[in-house]
Amino acid sequence: MCHQTVSLIARYLEQNGIPTVVIGSARDIVEYCAVPRFVFTDFPLGNPTGLPWQPDMQKTIVAQALNLLETATAPRTTITAPFTWNGTPDWRGVYNRVTPENAEYLARKGEERRRKMTAKAPIKE
Repeated sequence: MCHQTVSLIARYLEQNGIPTVVIGSARDIVEYCAVPRFVFTDFPLGNPTGLPWQPDMQKTIVAQALNLLETATAPRTTITAPFTWNGTPDWRGVYNRVTPENAEYLARKGEERRRKMTAKAPIKE
């Protein structure tokens, strides 16, 4: 679900007496929507609680969110998770980058994935 939708739902829930914490990576959007409590994770979209197959990281981020729910003393409180994507603070510069060196490999992997997906769920017309 998009960050803006989640943020607006959080504000609605808060206005109706249900406390919320948003965990996400689109800091500008979430803070603009003025959610009461926000855990910012500097990760690619779709990975709000951390790296896949890293349950310790994921548990830590969720624990941070629950702690924020209990301890926030002011509205619009934002905290930042203490992790970086794959240990690389500048991950944005290389994430999903297509270069001359990897273009053929990525095209081949994409085609393999499309074949697998088509085989699993053929499109009906």
